[in-house]
Formats: sequence, structure tokens, C-alpha cells
Amino acid sequence: MGTATAGTLFVVSLVVVLAVAHRPVGDHLYAVVAGRRHSRIERGVYRLVGVDPAGEQSWGVYARSVLAFSAVSILFLYAFQRLQQHLWLSLGVDAVPAHGAWNTAVSFVTNTNWQWYAGESTMGHLVQMAGLAVQNFVSAAVGIAVAVALVRGFAGSRTDGLGNFWVDLTRIVLRVLLPLSVLGAIVLMLGGVVQNLSAGTEIGTLTGGTQRITGGPVASQEVIKELGTNGGGFYNANSAHPFENPTTWTNWFEILLLLVIPFSLPRVFGRMTGQPRQGHAVVAVMAVLAVASVALTNVFELAGDGTVPQAVGAALEGKEVRFGVSDSATFAAATTLTSTGAVNSSHDSYTALGGMLPMVNMMLGEVAPGGVGAGLYGLLVLAVVTVFVAGLMVGRTPEYVGKRISSREIKLASLYFLVTPALVLAGTATAFATGNNATALNTGPHGLSEVLYAFTSASNNNGSAFAGLTVGTPWWNTALGVCMLLGRFLPIILVLALAGSLARQRPVPASEGTLPTHRPLFVGMVVGVTVILVALTFLPALALGPLAEGL
Repeated sequence: MGTATAGTLFVVSLVVVLAVAHRPVGDHLYAVVAGRRHSRIERGVYRLVGVDPAGEQSWGVYARSVLAFSAVSILFLYAFQRLQQHLWLSLGVDAVPAHGAWNTAVSFVTNTNWQWYAGESTMGHLVQMAGLAVQNFVSAAVGIAVAVALVRGFAGSRTDGLGNFWVDLTRIVLRVLLPLSVLGAIVLMLGGVVQNLSAGTEIGTLTGGTQRITGGPVASQEVIKELGTNGGGFYNANSAHPFENPTTWTNWFEILLLLVIPFSLPRVFGRMTGQPRQGHAVVAVMAVLAVASVALTNVFELAGDGTVPQAVGAALEGKEVRFGVSDSATFAAATTLTSTGAVNSSHDSYTALGGMLPMVNMMLGEVAPGGVGAGLYGLLVLAVVTVFVAGLMVGRTPEYVGKRISSREIKLASLYFLVTPALVLAGTATAFATGNNATALNTGPHGLSEVLYAFTSASNNNGSAFAGLTVGTPWWNTALGVCMLLGRFLPIILVLALAGSLARQRPVPASEGTLPTHRPLFVGMVVGVTVILVALTFLPALALGPLAEGL
């Protein structure tokens, strides 16, 4: 079987399973966020936090709850790292430096999971389990909760209530992420992923030396790393490490994990608004962009443009032989489309245009299908922008899912999409202006690509790295930490403000002049608006980096 054929079957099988899972997973998510009954464990959590589960929160209260919970999480994780040498299962590892602890705390709380360090030599087992893995659960749940709050804004009528953040957070963790993670961890362990509390094993090498192979609770962290679109690896090599991702079929399973919830959330949107076809349109936009990205990344990598790849017949530099070119390219596309940030190959070693595609995936806003929750609310904001543009064309007040899009809504949507480009471009410019680009391995267009990728990854809360850039310095850890923080919470505040504005409206009945937003025409319009916004914003920077290198 040829490489291209095997790669096609790999992708097609993923598409088929995702299509089958869309309805049952989406219906389960809907039942979790729309249900009114609470389990005994959930009621215990509410009492511990001091929350009335029946109490509805306005958008402002919901936002303050998100910010307060995240602030406490950052402080806890920062302290955990600074004190880890005194903790059980520290394995003799020293405290994480202050600037590194800040970066890592912000990274995991914002669902970015950017890693400036080698996990096996920097973090003890307890910090990995009770610090990083716990944040993988709750940061993913925060994203889903915010998306659900926005959907409630579309579904609500003359109300200030968007649900209760603490209820949403608790139910999503206990009823969705935890059960799926337990099952997924068992599957990964059957596939050979490590799960133990070993401090490591000394082995003899072929050259007569010794090497210490670190064990640890890897499978339990690997599954939520993918399922919650987090991306932080237990090992420095991330999903290229055989203890995290041993075989081709575990590689396939991990891609499935990171796609299944984001592609199922549009089903929740359709059911909560009482218009399932709207959910179908949203998932169609996601699918069109995702298939295009995966296909182009595979084409550029399989073509192997460049002197060395053409000489050896493939662009294998930086890729694991057990995965090959196509499976590595698919993984790269999937993780950057979903804000996961996990890597099973070195993106810095990709061909110029092949390495550009993961960058473009993040610049799209990671909406195809995006991170858990973040992809759905990002795409819904894009839909708001699209109906506004369509309304300008025909001279009508734009409407979406029965809600009028007035000046307030479009201002909030516009600000949402200005946040990330401002952080990416300003951060990249600052790095060059202050000389901190000197830590890049390369100069010229590829050096620009390495710096641009870093700020794109941090500001979009992706977490993958282009490599070739030394970022474990106080300047880089501080700068990227600020970008991660602002890139996560400013958009969340704007989304919740938009949800509150929509919820206070009375639904508008559809008329003959209403733009149908469930048909292929609207799907194409949203795709077009998404691509045009990215092209207008980032094309000059891409032209100086990967495009210049590729051409």
C-alpha cells in the first residue's frame, strides 16, 4: 500500500468515526448541560464551594466566576511548582524557577499547555498528577462552560441568566471528561502507554553507557491532554515519545480523542436553540476547513519540496518512522486546528509551506473544530460577523438564530477577533525590536517563522512549538505568559458579554427577508469570511516568513 493511500485511509476512518460519534456524544453533552438533577457528589461540591445550584448568573457574574476560579488555579499551580522539592514523589527535582513557574501555571490554566521545559526532568510525579493533569480537566471544562453560556444567550429570551458557572464546571468534569478519560486511559495502556509511579530505570545502551528511562503516570495524563485539547506532554518529546504514543493505532486514537468533543458540540448548539439544522451548518463549516487543512498539509509534506527531501524521496526530517509522513502531517493539522498543541513530530523540520499550514490553522482562530468549547464559541462569533456582512449587502438588520445583530453585538464580535492578532503581531515585533529573536536557531525567513509561530501558539492558546527557538528565558517566559493570559480571558469576557446581550433580546420570527443560516450558501459564506479575515490580518507576516521561504 502506498504512503498516500495509507494516509487517505487513516483520515477517512477518522472522518467516519467522528460522523458516527457526533450524535451520541453531542446528545450526552446536551443532557449534561441542560439537565436539572444533581448527583450526591455534585451537591457535595456545591456545598463545599458555597453555591446554590439553582441560582442563575448574569454574564458579569459568570465572567467573574471564571476569572476568580482561574486566578486561584494559577496561584495554586505556581506555588505547587515552587515547592515541589518538598513534596511527595518529587523524585529529587528542584523547584521550578519563578519565571518558568509563572509561565507554566498560566499555560495550563489557560488550556494552552505551552512547555518551555522537559517534563521528565523538571516536574515530579505529584506536580504532574495533582497540578498539571488536574488543570487539564478544569481548563477544558471552563472552555465548554463558556460555549454553553453563549448558546444559552442565543436560546434565551428576555433574561439575564446564562446558567451557573460552578454547576457547569462540576457537571462537565464529573459526567463528561472524567468518565471518558478513564476509558481512554485504559485503551492507551493496552496500547503500551506507560502508567506507574516509577522513579526511573537504568538501562545499558548499545555504546556501553547507561541511560535513565523515566516512568510515571503517563496514560492518565495523555488521555486528558488530548480529550481536553490541552497538549502538555509528560515527556519533552510529547506525543513523539514511545511511552506517550507507541504505535500507529494509538496515534489514530489520540487524534480521535482531540477531535471528538469539539466536533460534537455543534449538536448541543442545535438542540439548545431548538434548531438542529443550525448545528449541522456549524459542524459543516468546521469540516470544510478541517478537511482542507489536513489535505494541504499532507500534500505539502508528501511532495517534499526542498533539496534534501527530494533527494531521499520524502520529508522525513523531524518525524518518527513508526508514524511516517502522512500520519505525522495529519496529527500536526489536527492539533493546531483544535488548540491542542500536542506534537508527534517537529513542526520546525516541516517543509516551508507544510510548516505554514499549522500556523495558519491557529491564525484561523482554531475554529475547525477548535478547542473544547473555544472552537464553538469562536465559530459562533464568526457566524455573527457573517450575518452582519450579509445584512450590509442587502440593507437589512442582520439576524442569527432569531436574534438581531445590532451595533453592540457586532462591536463585541469585532473586539473578539482583534485581540489575538494584536497579541501575535505586537509580540513578534517586540521580540525583534528588543533583540530577543536572537534565541532563534535560524535567521532570515525561517527565523521569523520560528518567532511568529511562538506568539501565534501562545496567543491562540494552542501550545505547540515550532522548535528551533530557545524560550526558557525570563523575557520569553514572561512575554508568552502575558499573551496566553490575555489571549484566553479577554475573548472569554467578550463572548460572555455577547451572550448577555443576546439573552436579553426577544426572539425575532423569521420572515421572507431573513437570511437562511442553515444552508450551504451560509456555510460557504462563513468559510469565506474566516479565510478573508485571516488573509487580511496575517498575510504580510506570512509573506515575510514561510511564504518567502517556500517560494
